[in-house]
Amino acid sequence: MSERELSIQDVRHIAKLSRLAPDDATVESMRSALSSILGHIAKLSTIDVAGVEPMAHPLALSNRLAADEPGATLPIELVLLNAPAKVDRYLAVPKVLDEGGA
Repeated sequence: MSERELSIQDVRHIAKLSRLAPDDATVESMRSALSSILGHIAKLSTIDVAGVEPMAHPLALSNRLAADEPGATLPIELVLLNAPAKVDRYLAVPKVLDEGGA
């Protein structure tokens, strides 16, 4: 996009697409802010990125996962102590399916 100032009509169209209904004073403020943002994006699009490997994150990260080894489980009595509802030795949850199961 060129570095031109956005028109009031442009801002109102963008606001409508965003499901916003700004008043006139806000539209003028948004016009200035959006024009500035689009100007920065235009500058970024001029950067030569040929040969630059795309990355998902700017820092080198690695997951530190512990070995998946079975261990001792909590006794059912301790688990049920914090349950908001229980039936016998089970957690009670709201029904989410019809009788037909679909």
